[in-house]
Amino acid sequence: MSPSPSTPPSSSPSSSPTVVCVFGSGSFGTALACVIARSSASLRSAHNATSIQPSMEVRILTRRPDVAASINLHHRNPTHMSSFPLPSSVKAFTDPAECLKNVNFIVHVIPVQSSRAFLQDLAPLIPADVPIISASKGICGETLCMMDEIIPQALGRPDQPTAFVSGPTFARELMQDFPSGCVLASVSDDVGKKCSALFRSARMRVYQHDDVIGVEVGGALKNVYALAAGIADGMGWGLNTTALLVTLGCREMGQVASAMGADAATLSGLSGIGDMMLTCFGSESRNRTVGRLLGEGNSLADVLDARVGTLAGVAEGVATAPAALRLGKSKGVSTPIVAAVCAILEGESAHEVLHKLLAYPVHANGDLVVTS
Repeated sequence: MSPSPSTPPSSSPSSSPTVVCVFGSGSFGTALACVIARSSASLRSAHNATSIQPSMEVRILTRRPDVAASINLHHRNPTHMSSFPLPSSVKAFTDPAECLKNVNFIVHVIPVQSSRAFLQDLAPLIPADVPIISASKGICGETLCMMDEIIPQALGRPDQPTAFVSGPTFARELMQDFPSGCVLASVSDDVGKKCSALFRSARMRVYQHDDVIGVEVGGALKNVYALAAGIADGMGWGLNTTALLVTLGCREMGQVASAMGADAATLSGLSGIGDMMLTCFGSESRNRTVGRLLGEGNSLADVLDARVGTLAGVAEGVATAPAALRLGKSKGVSTPIVAAVCAILEGESAHEVLHKLLAYPVHANGDLVVTS
């Protein structure tokens, strides 16, 4: 019997490839699958290993049979990054059990707000010793947890090996194989080394880190500040204003991270300021685009219903903003920019909210003095 197009034939047992499963077939999941496949090819080329079997099999788990069939038959994702061909080592599956068979690494690229339920459903299929690398950025609105807590809680395994990857990496530019860099954080040095090697290549610099909280806070909060930057742009304000908001946002973000026990220095790296600059100034940023549409006077409902503009994928900052505001309050940290974004998301006038925000007095240390 011929295999289904959505379930590619398994590799020969003699090849024994390293199997990497990518949860999520969106733009970023597709891009990371390509990065990993290229990293493997680059490593083999560097070692002149042209005579050995393919060392990596990258499997994308998707709910859509049409997406799986297109990836397996035509080497293209028809819904995300469709103009880019995928490496032949990238396959797609709709059956989680088949996708996770003999898995060695898992890359999780499911939106944070959906991650707990997703992982709970797959928990019986996920081996307890397989590292899960999270590329999901955000704060759960219900629990105020980030992925370092969501993963072990959802699986019921506090000792599940985990790592967290973040940094200034637009999916399209990863697909174009432009030189890029990211940070991979894990509390385990051994897990960090193994997971970093999956992504590292001549075109991808990977910096290993142990400050999981700092890396996650930077990845989550930069989306909120990108909304603020986009709002200012949509209102017709210039780069002066955006630079002001981003600079104040970097300080605000660092204070939240420090209150959570992170090293403030982590936020000065790729997973903090680096990701912030890309997301706040880059035209590919979904969060900045949502902010711009809000600043132009559109309602949040219209923007999210795609009645204006074209939004592909999830703008995590929309759900993260109210969670970040609550988190800051719980840690005794003032987050006036986050509060301003929340007010605008709730329907208040962007002009009134940002004018009020930027009219606050300023401490000598640069903090805004928020008055009631």
